[in-house]
Amino acid sequence: MESPAIKELTSLLNKCWLTHDAMWFFHCLQELGIEKTNRLNKAAIGSLAPIEVKRLRKAFDLGPVDGLGQVKELIEAAETVFIPDFMGYEITYLGDNGLRFDVEKCFAYEGIGRMGAIDRYECGLFYRIEAWFRAVGLRYEVVPEVRNCMMHLEGNCRREYTFSFG
Repeated sequence: MESPAIKELTSLLNKCWLTHDAMWFFHCLQELGIEKTNRLNKAAIGSLAPIEVKRLRKAFDLGPVDGLGQVKELIEAAETVFIPDFMGYEITYLGDNGLRFDVEKCFAYEGIGRMGAIDRYECGLFYRIEAWFRAVGLRYEVVPEVRNCMMHLEGNCRREYTFSFG
């Protein structure tokens, strides 16, 4: 039997992981309600992010994140391993200390919407990205600061980060 290509295998693993994540969220939602599920989701993300970042930095031989170039390297490593192809987004790097995410298609928005809880869902995707930033010691400001699902609230989703290096 021939093994799938690395990209196909990574895509399969991402789909399986995201399905597990969705099923975990769904069953917590059914058992505990949206408020507790949001809290547990963020707790899990907050615990996982430092481990993910440590593993990424080791696997990709990344040094300290002390400039936008290193932020870009970290994000590119994360994209390679953790961010599925079907997630529709664009990243624009702004000057020497900023970046903007524009999300066109969000699997969480679609999935949580099907679960009937999108009106009170607190975005786990950007919480995870910000947890990665915190795990490497980055200081940043984010605009807009949105807790709930921006795609649901405004029909689009975006975040702009300005970092303070040094």
